[in-house]
Amino acid sequence: MGKFDNKRIVLGVAGSIAAYKAVSLLRTLVEEGAEVSVVMTLAAKQFVTPLTFEVLSKRSVSTDLFSESETMPHLRLTESADLVLVAPATANTLAKSALGLADDLLSTMILAARCPLIFAPAMDGEMWDHPSVMEHTQVLRGRGVTVMEPEDGPLASGQVGRGRLPSEEAILNTVAACLSRQHDWAGQRVLVSAGPTREPIDAIRFITNGSSGKMGYAIAQAAAHRGAQVLLVSGPTNLPSPANCESTSVVTAEEMQQALEDKFSWATVLIMTAAVGDFRSRVVAPQKLKKDEWAGESLDLERTPDILASLSKQKTHQILVGFAAETENHVENGRKKLHQKTLDLVAVNHISGPDSAFGNDMNELTILTKAGEILHLDRAAKPLIAHRLLDVILPLALHRALDTPRISNLRSL
Repeated sequence: MGKFDNKRIVLGVAGSIAAYKAVSLLRTLVEEGAEVSVVMTLAAKQFVTPLTFEVLSKRSVSTDLFSESETMPHLRLTESADLVLVAPATANTLAKSALGLADDLLSTMILAARCPLIFAPAMDGEMWDHPSVMEHTQVLRGRGVTVMEPEDGPLASGQVGRGRLPSEEAILNTVAACLSRQHDWAGQRVLVSAGPTREPIDAIRFITNGSSGKMGYAIAQAAAHRGAQVLLVSGPTNLPSPANCESTSVVTAEEMQQALEDKFSWATVLIMTAAVGDFRSRVVAPQKLKKDEWAGESLDLERTPDILASLSKQKTHQILVGFAAETENHVENGRKKLHQKTLDLVAVNHISGPDSAFGNDMNELTILTKAGEILHLDRAAKPLIAHRLLDVILPLALHRALDTPRISNLRSL
């Protein structure tokens, strides 16, 4: 029995020197039982001939949007596919997919696909780090597309950097994880908070923090992708709304509390990723305060509502997952929050140094359960961390109790 028995996979091959690696990838997918249809761009044919893929897949290779032998191949290929995998995916492929451009068979097929999409990028390191590529990658991930991180190493340009096609093992593991997660959250109602809050001082100034909202948005998108009904309550961010999620925008901690309380009874799972400000100005000036109007150098502050503690007291059937942003003593501080707010699980964000979770596309989490168990999610792109976190939460959501079944033998994922 192969791990991909009876799975229909479309393998897209774009124009990169790494196209030759797709040959071995195809062979392994077929050996593991997958039915693989290959789509190549014209540029990809400059590196590997279609005949190579045809021999290994035992299927004709599609390259032409306007083929005389078949009509609408972009629809035929994806209508029964379980997954589309583009490996290698070039900067051009990512750009066209993010912008919705469709000028060849592969890009048109990607737009038509309604199954999970995985992009395994390969390009020069300077290209991968270019702001436009970073932006296109963020847009795709915001839509629920899995864009893998390229690997470090020697590149075709002769330079050494991050841009190599992910290893075959990494790609296969991503495919397996993606296929196994299809609709496993169906029937769950997930309430997610994300982003920072803003507490006004006067008409233009406010107190806030450096949360970008990326982790919460990634969790909302991943849960929706896996079949859950999702409501995202977000503070101010610059992120596009996740696909297939209902979204509510708020600004202050009080507004976020009200929005979450309104939907709390509906939810089966609350995932509180929002970085809610702890303090607000006791008095808010209706106009901009001038320098000579400040009464000294201090600002009179008061505490904002503790949203998670309040919701915990209202809990009936919900699984409560909190986030803790910590610079030190991660386990100790996380455990304190876990018990003080009677949570089922707390995920500790590491927010110190250049690898801070705030504003970063990457993250790592230390997860603590009320049974005293500890799980570390190794540093990875936030969409991948989101799926790993959902993998941990799912048994709790299905059984509505931490100890049934108990999470045991936890290890680094």
